[in-house]
Formats: sequence, structure tokens, C-alpha cells
Amino acid sequence: MTAEVSKNKSLYAALAVTRLGLGAQPGEIAAVSADPQAWLMNQITAQGAAPYRPDMPTSAARFTQFAALRASRRMRAAEAAKAAGGVKSAPDPVTEIGALIRQDAGLDFLSRIEFAAATKSGFAERWALFWSNHFTVSALKPQAATLIGPFEQEAIRPHVFGRFEDMLVASTTHPAMLLYLDQAQSIGPNSRAATFFARRGGGSGVPRGLNENLAREILELHTVGVEAGYSQADVTEFARALTGWSLAGPNMPDREGQFLFRANAHEPGVRTLLGRRYAENGFFQAREVLHDLAANPHTAQHLATKIARHFVSDTPPESLVTQLRAAYLSTGGNLGEVARTLVLARETWDPEPAKFKTPYEFLVSSARLGGGFGVRPGRLGPTLAALGQRPFAAPSPKGWPDEASAWADGDALVKRMSWSEAFAARTYGAFATDARDPLTLADAALGPRLSPAAAQAISRAETRTEGLAILLMSPEFLRR
Repeated sequence: MTAEVSKNKSLYAALAVTRLGLGAQPGEIAAVSADPQAWLMNQITAQGAAPYRPDMPTSAARFTQFAALRASRRMRAAEAAKAAGGVKSAPDPVTEIGALIRQDAGLDFLSRIEFAAATKSGFAERWALFWSNHFTVSALKPQAATLIGPFEQEAIRPHVFGRFEDMLVASTTHPAMLLYLDQAQSIGPNSRAATFFARRGGGSGVPRGLNENLAREILELHTVGVEAGYSQADVTEFARALTGWSLAGPNMPDREGQFLFRANAHEPGVRTLLGRRYAENGFFQAREVLHDLAANPHTAQHLATKIARHFVSDTPPESLVTQLRAAYLSTGGNLGEVARTLVLARETWDPEPAKFKTPYEFLVSSARLGGGFGVRPGRLGPTLAALGQRPFAAPSPKGWPDEASAWADGDALVKRMSWSEAFAARTYGAFATDARDPLTLADAALGPRLSPAAAQAISRAETRTEGLAILLMSPEFLRR
């Protein structure tokens, strides 16, 4: 424990639990106060972050199920068209594919948010959620929607305290990412597959050609960032290197839904990207690019800035960014060491609450304090959507925004107030004894972070339910 933290263990315990964690459960701040930094450090393990749903089906099983349903729909549509004399009438996708998505993604999301509300390892969970958002896959694309849960558990959580390069490769080769960013259908214009289809004269089976989505997002969002000054030519060259990175289909039942390098779809030739030359080497051409991107100083800067912005401030201290960047570069992108550097950095412990909670963080921290969400599980998704953060549905590959400006406008605050009042009314029965009055809950939720003004407002509430709602809407609780 650093000397600065040891001076005021209670305050720094509150910061550890509410800023670096997901919010305090009753008694948690007091328990952590013995050594707040040790509590955080103990969560940084080589095993990564715990799976939130150990019984989740694999991505391959989900892919196979989705593909079988889609094939069945097509067959029935063809049969119906034949019976109707050639008039096509596709089955209603809402009743079939929509139901499958709601079933799979809905249960995954519910498992994740309930895990977040109950876990004793709030820092490890927040760290995992950060990386899941960094490598966003969104349910806005139906084919990827049922794979988001497996994506997090297979490609993200095992690697969050390991090497960034391993997580980069795992996410890039995962079926969810390959489908979300249309990489599975990308084909080199001069590949053997393209030549074959051209000779056949086209038709419905003609591949769609080179797709640059995955290459662009890896450069812009996942690794070096726009500050690296890469060009459109770099994006195209990377997309050519990535051709062939695809998925096995139903014709390969033993591997269906798993990563597959299709050599006949790979664009042949030497590639030049960010000034480096990559020889023709099939699958390993793009793999070597990923290795170099992970080691690039621009990637270190990009990731360090995002981590500091997420955990500390919308305008992160440059001194903190510098420390995180140095930890990344000196350890070959070891994210466990980056996390330890964050925990030990003086800037991380600034008492001023500079981060505004997203709707997900707000609901989770409320549930951690209140012992649950106070609603039927099926209502959590619609509730979060009403607050502006529809489950598993980030609006773009950039993921959910991290800045207060995205979440703190007047309409959003009104919606949070309405939810807080309803939450307080539903859950206060669990706190009906004198030992659970709103001021006691406020101390459990915030510890020394609770300001005299907020404490006075809570104590003057006309009812205990109103006092709890005031606590949830206090500046200290809304921020971390």
C-alpha cells in the first residue's frame, strides 16, 4: 500500500470500490479499508475475469443453431413459393430468428448484469467490461447477436490480464467479430475463388469482393487509432491481408461456426502497411500485421488514453497516460501490469469524482447497494434501453461512449430520477429497520465520499423511500 493511500484508508477504500469497482455492497467499503490497493491487486490474475455464465453454449453451437434455423426458413419459403405457383412469401423473421435472438442474447445479458450486481471482484468485472466495449460486437446485426455472450467469454475475459496481442487475435478470429464486421464474406479480387466465380459467369453464388470493415476498425478503434496517421491505402492493404479469415460452414460439420482460413479466398501478393513490408504468407500475413500493431507505440498511447479516460477522467491526466503507456511498452503489452500501474498511480486516487456513470453502471451500483434490481428479470433489458443503453446494442463499432456529455443531459437525468423513485419504492422493504435508514445506506454506498450537503438532503427527506431516491440521484452516487 502506498503511503498516500495509507493516510486515509476509508476514503481510498470508497474510491477503490466505487470508482475502480462497480459500486459498494453494504459493508464492502469497511471490509476493503484494511488495504484498498491489495483488494484491487488480488483481482488481477492470469486466469482473467471470471465467466458470468459458466453453462453458456459455445459460439460454434450458437452459430450452428442460427444457421440451421435460417436454412429451414429458406426451405419452407421455397416450398411455399412452389405450392403458390412461384410466388415467394418468406416466413416472418420476428417469430423465429427474433425469438432465438431474444432467448439467447436475453439470457446472456441477464446473466451478465446479475453477475455484476453480485460479484465480490468489482474491479476485475469493470476491467472486463471495458475490454468488451473496446472490442465491440453489437446485436444491431442479427447474425452476430446470439454470439455476443460467447464472444465475451471466449475472446475477452480469459485475456483481460494477459497479453493484449492474444486478446486482439482472439477477438479478430472470433465468429462474432468476423460476422459483425462482414469479414467472413471478404474475398481477394485476384484470389483463386474470385477467378473461379468469374469463369462461371457470376450468379447468386458470386462473393461480394473485398470488405474493409474489419481492417478499418482494427486500425482506428482496436489498435493504433487515428493519431497514427495511417492512410486509406493502409486500410486497403490490411483488408487484402485479412482475406481468407473466415468461418467454416455447414459443409464442414466438425468445424461449423469456427474460425477457418480459406486459402482460395486470400488475395495473393506482398503487402505494405504503415511502412512495413509483409511477404505473401497466407494466414500468417495478417497475423504478422496484428503482431506489429499490438507492439506499436501508437497502440500503447491509444489504449493508455482510453483506460485513463474510463477509470479516472473524461480529460485524463497526461502523467497517468504516460505511466500506462510505459507499462504497456516495457512489458510487451501485458495488461495485468497495465492494471497494476493504474492501481498504483497517484492520479487514480484523486478524490474528485470526475466520471459520470453510464446507465448500466447506474443500475448495477444501485442493485449492489439494494440487494437486487427490484424488478422481474425480463424488465431489466427494457429498463436499460429506456435509459439509453439497450443491452448488447452499441450503436457502432466504437462501442458505448465514455464521456459524461453522452449520459448527463436533462432528459436522461429525469429518466434516472423516475427510475430511482420506483426502485426505492420497490426495494425499501428490505431496509425497513432502523439499521437500514437512508443515511446508513448512504454511508454504506459512499463512505467518506458522501458530502455534508447530500447527507443533509437525505436526512431531511419526508420518507425513507424518498431518502433512498435522493441518495441514488446525489452527485456523489451518479459519479464515481
